[in-house]
Amino acid sequence: MAVAESVDAGTAAAEARRVVAANTYMTLATADGDGRPWATPVWFADRDCAEFVWVSRPGARHSRNIAGRPAVGIAVFDSTVAVGGAAAVYAEAEAEEVGPDERAAALAVYNERAREQGIGSWDEQRVVGASQFRLYRARASRVYVLDEHDGRVEVSG
Repeated sequence: MAVAESVDAGTAAAEARRVVAANTYMTLATADGDGRPWATPVWFADRDCAEFVWVSRPGARHSRNIAGRPAVGIAVFDSTVAVGGAAAVYAEAEAEEVGPDERAAALAVYNERAREQGIGSWDEQRVVGASQFRLYRARASRVYVLDEHDGRVEVSG
């Protein structure tokens, strides 16, 4: 469901939250130091479309790209809808590995969604030290939804 072109900010924000809540994977777009793009799907949790959290291996291409160039793009959408029925959320964000001071709060966001979907929760030991995984987040600076003409409408609020 696309929003009307002249939609108010509250409606756009509600649509963004609806789309994000209805989907379990986001496409994370990164680039390496030379600007070569890379896109990958990751299972994610979010905090009101402002912060997106996921777990990845630090050696994965997207994780290495984030370490060198933290600017990322995010798309959340249902790829099963018919042509013309798309509803999507796009975000411009800065991504990083979550540091020790903020890890508990980010894990709480991640684990809340994991419990909602009936999958196991993660404790801090699974994302530190010798573990093969790390906890990442992207903080959105701009968020958009699609309008009725397949254009992007910025969400504010």
